[in-house]
Order: sequence, then structure tokens, then C-alpha cells
Amino acid sequence: MKGRIHSIETFGTLDGPGIRFVLFMQGCMLRCRYCHNPDSWAADAGRTMEVEEVMAEIEPYLAYYRASGGGITVSGGEPTLQAPFVAELFRACKERWGLHTAVDTSGFCEPDHAAGLLEQTDLVLLDLKLMDNDRHAALTGQPNERTLRFAKWLSDRRKPVWIRHVLVPGVTDRSEDLLALGKFIGTLNGVEKVEVLPYHRMGAYKWRLLGMPYSLEGCREPERHEVARAFQIIERGRGKK
Repeated sequence: MKGRIHSIETFGTLDGPGIRFVLFMQGCMLRCRYCHNPDSWAADAGRTMEVEEVMAEIEPYLAYYRASGGGITVSGGEPTLQAPFVAELFRACKERWGLHTAVDTSGFCEPDHAAGLLEQTDLVLLDLKLMDNDRHAALTGQPNERTLRFAKWLSDRRKPVWIRHVLVPGVTDRSEDLLALGKFIGTLNGVEKVEVLPYHRMGAYKWRLLGMPYSLEGCREPERHEVARAFQIIERGRGKK
């Protein structure tokens, strides 16, 4: 079985517990305005790799992953678009090495399509952007119903989840949006952690290289206190504070 791969990171520390091998898949249905990998959108780009080829990339670093309580995280793009390949990779990692597995997803996926993958997944990193459907569509190019349905499907099965929210000043930082997000998270089972990730501009140059206008050109990165404020409002919505 082959998958289309965007890139590989062998020492990831921000994509789940411990030190992790992070595999970025090619292809995504969303067009997030803050995306730092727009070159990962096209499903027919990237390089093709077999499961055993990816395993060979992982093996030299196993000692680091095991000692730190880490493992493998598959991100994107959108990994659920290539669910059968990722499921087979996770199955091999578990059977051969007992590695912890995580998927970093937008949730823009029909649960039935990803069910086989999620059986092999220990942790889901779920990116929730906006609860307002129209504003979500303006931000990503797609409505949010599928993502919310996916979140509820995970909740019904009590799948371990880390919720992630990218904080973009003037776009995803309104109090009412953060409170609504917190209230929704408060209805979910299995949420182990909520992370507020500050928007950054490190991928803006890729938009220019691809000849695409970067619509957040004038947007600044949030200050630390703004990230803390957003987290507090989300937690208030969850009923935590």
C-alpha cells in the first residue's frame, strides 16, 4: 500500500506526548486562510511511499520515541483522506514496536470512512476553528457540520482527544466565539487536553511561492497574554472556571 507524503519530521515535540515521528500527508479539502502548508493541499502532489519505507525512516529514532513516551503522529494536509494507508502504517508500528499513535486532523471527514484508522489510533488531535458555520466557511472554505459530527462521533466512543484551536487576532479570538467553543467542548467525552495555538506567519512565504495571495498579510501574531485569555474563556465555557 502506498501513500502520498508531503514531508517528514523525526523530532517533533508539539504533536502529542513525548518526542514523535511526524508524517505529513498530502491532500486537504480545507483552504484555511492561516495554513502554513498550502503546498500540501493538492492530493496528487508530494512523493509516494510504501508503509515499509516509512517504517525504515522511523526505526533509527525508536529509542528517543520510547524513552520519552512518544510515538508517531500523522498530520497533513488531512490524514483521513488517506485513511487506509495510515491505518496500515499504525497497525505495523503497533505490532512491530508498540508505538503510541496519534492523528492530527481537522475532522472534515465522514466517521465511517476513518473508522478503521481510528481503531489503530491512540489519540486524536482535533482542530476546532469556529462554531459559527458561516464564519467557519469564510475561514476554511467549508462549513463546520462535518467536523462537529466527527467530534461527537469520537465523544460517543470516548476516544482520547486533544482539542486544538488556532488563535488568529481579529479572526478566531472573539469572546463569544471562544465561549461557544468551550461550551461545545464541554459536551464531549474523552477530552484530555485543550490547546490554544498562536497563529504564526512562518508559512506565508509558501503562498507567495505558489502565486497565491495571502489574505492574512496584515494580521499580527498574538501576544502570550492573549493566548492565556483565550484559554481562560474556553475553560469558562467548559464550566471549568
